Amino acid sequence: MMYFELLLLGLLVICGITTCLSKNLLTSLIIFMAYSVIMSVIWALLEAPDLAVTEAAVGAGVSSLLLFLTLRKLKSIQRKEEENEKKP
Repeated sequence: MMYFELLLLGLLVICGITTCLSKNLLTSLIIFMAYSVIMSVIWALLEAPDLAVTEAAVGAGVSSLLLFLTLRKLKSIQRKEEENEKKP
């Protein structure tokens, strides 16, 4: 069990660093979601189910959804239809 916890902590550090260093905003957002899911699992292992559920719902759910909508509004994520219309 200790190896699993160390693996999760290592992945947590890697996700945090790569989120900061990533050039693509969508990639950063997906890595941020992975960070929240890993943190949720860590909270569950620490026997804090209320924090685990909150982290999963808010961190990976609501926050990510709002950030996706923000990126779309800023036109960082373009729709497939718009890309198809621009092609000859």
